[in-house]
Amino acid sequence: MITVAAGRVTLADRRTETRWEVELAPYLLSRFQVTQRVYADVTGERPSAAEGDGMPVESVSWNDAVRFCNALSEREGLSVAYRFTDDDVVWDESATGYRLPTEAEWEYACRAGTTGPRYGALDEIAWYRGNSGERPHRAGELAPNPWGFHDMLGNVWEWCWDLYDTAVYGDYRVLRGGGWCDEQWSCRAGVRRRSMPTFRIDDVGFRVARNAG
Repeated sequence: MITVAAGRVTLADRRTETRWEVELAPYLLSRFQVTQRVYADVTGERPSAAEGDGMPVESVSWNDAVRFCNALSEREGLSVAYRFTDDDVVWDESATGYRLPTEAEWEYACRAGTTGPRYGALDEIAWYRGNSGERPHRAGELAPNPWGFHDMLGNVWEWCWDLYDTAVYGDYRVLRGGGWCDEQWSCRAGVRRRSMPTFRIDDVGFRVARNAG
């Protein structure tokens, strides 16, 4: 986990042509996408289509990801971040345990102080359609961003906590980062994607966050 200092990030949505600023408290974010070895160690499950301990876990839904966060928290003796009701997931923002990053936390860490669409030359930092060989790769093989985070762009898309647009898409959740089968335009810090929380596919995974302190 890497500690990210407090800051501010501006998010934008091309579909609605809106922009909004978010103030962020300090937080922790995992250096790598959650790997298949870690996911199997915590849950006993190996859902991924492309097998390999060091590969990012994929074919996991948003629901799978939040349940993993709770399971990892319980294993480490931390208070769980999520409570499940009949038709919703409630986030206890005071919890000490693992959770998904918010969309703002994700983009702030992805940009790592840079201002362009990417934090480096695409082929040096991201697995995408042009260089992936149409498959995911081991987490951390390519260069990290200036703050030390690997694969923030490319390899697999990453679930975030946030709802995308409840008025239009209901309970769809935000995905960020682009994946191994995407064209280069999808692998940019500001690109937003969404899907239902039960959605599973072989280019979607996640990384974990925690409150700092």
